[in-house]
Amino acid sequence: MIEVHNLSVRFGDFTAVRNVSLSVSAGEVFGFLGANGAGKTTTIRVLCGLLPPSSGSVAIDGYGYEHGVDRIKTKVGYMSQKFTLYDDLTVEENLDFVASLRKLARAHYQARRGELLEFIAFRRPLNTLVRDLPGGIKQQVSLAAAVLHDPEIVFLDEPTAGVTPAARQRFWALIRKLADAGKTVFVTTHYMDEAEQCGRIALMRAGEIIALDSPAALKQATFPHGVYELTSRAALHRDTLTRLHEQAEGFAVQPYGRRYHALVRDPAAWRAAQSWIDEDFVVRAVSPSLEDVFIERVEGQGR
Repeated sequence: MIEVHNLSVRFGDFTAVRNVSLSVSAGEVFGFLGANGAGKTTTIRVLCGLLPPSSGSVAIDGYGYEHGVDRIKTKVGYMSQKFTLYDDLTVEENLDFVASLRKLARAHYQARRGELLEFIAFRRPLNTLVRDLPGGIKQQVSLAAAVLHDPEIVFLDEPTAGVTPAARQRFWALIRKLADAGKTVFVTTHYMDEAEQCGRIALMRAGEIIALDSPAALKQATFPHGVYELTSRAALHRDTLTRLHEQAEGFAVQPYGRRYHALVRDPAAWRAAQSWIDEDFVVRAVSPSLEDVFIERVEGQGR
């Protein structure tokens, strides 16, 4: 459904996206992760037909820029990281407006609107002003607006930013339902628990894709020698923390809540260090998290 080859986007002398290549299949939930400014939103704008590439090629369900951007736009739905419906309009007026932009026939639109309101379990009056809706329900209505024209591919740019954990769970249940219906979902998020629910993930840094695989494969490739949790045996002192960081040879130490994670790079150096680490910490092997992967790959070595 999405084919990208050597995509680059330049603004004057600045290269925002550099030689990005990826492929996304029908029905896949594809995660796109990176720090702010990594080039994620710029890439999505190209894939949605909103920004022409400086070089490289893009095909959306077989259609590229050479076929005209209108062909691309009919295939995609886009929900931006900022809520894009109008607060001073009702839910019905917002959906009516989106339908008019998409030139949907009235009868088809009304049937589709009913399906989507049922899909998101919307139970409030349609004449409710959008500004009076809770944040989570606003996002669900925004999703309904994004897929009103029944696109094959749905781009979600940080769709759950600023909503409650419960609302995030409900929203991801809707994402899974979309994928189960055969839709391709391309999503960016800063929540690692959400990223875990993606079939594959691309990690982006400084305009380039630095890793692309399933969450499990990314963890294995990033930490082939394991991750260990360090729990202090007593109240932590500055000298203990200084020693932990300054003498960490062959492994990296990152805070993880009230504990630390030791990310092992050299097994021999780690074994040699355990004699003094055991004096101050309880050590146990743990499964690496996507947060560990993100810190190591995106914010770690050579950043």
